Amino acid sequence: MPQDPTERRVVVTGPPRRARRAFGYYRPRTEIDEQTTLGHTYVRSLMRIQLRTGLTVFAVLVLLIGPLPLVLAAAPDARRLEWAVLGFGLYPPLVLLARWYVRRAERNERDFVRLVEDR
Repeated sequence: MPQDPTERRVVVTGPPRRARRAFGYYRPRTEIDEQTTLGHTYVRSLMRIQLRTGLTVFAVLVLLIGPLPLVLAAAPDARRLEWAVLGFGLYPPLVLLARWYVRRAERNERDFVRLVEDR
């Protein structure tokens, strides 16, 4: 038994399990889960950039397909031209556009998750 009651030993066996939060520290995931104004802003920014990506694809699609009736009306007797334009002229750009959209949307989501993850 120690002789003086003020002399106590403290044994530390490892690092503390939970670090104390610094003042002003916040977790974005908690903000989103609790539906605070800041969490709402995070989600709204993700939705806004996804909408911008979708509208960009839609605009390119309109520019690509919009003049198609005029091109096909210019050559009324050429059935093979119609199939060539539809099959070879339209399909590859649509596939590339869809592929770009998916990659961009996934990148937006990955950036959002990186922003929200605990550091």
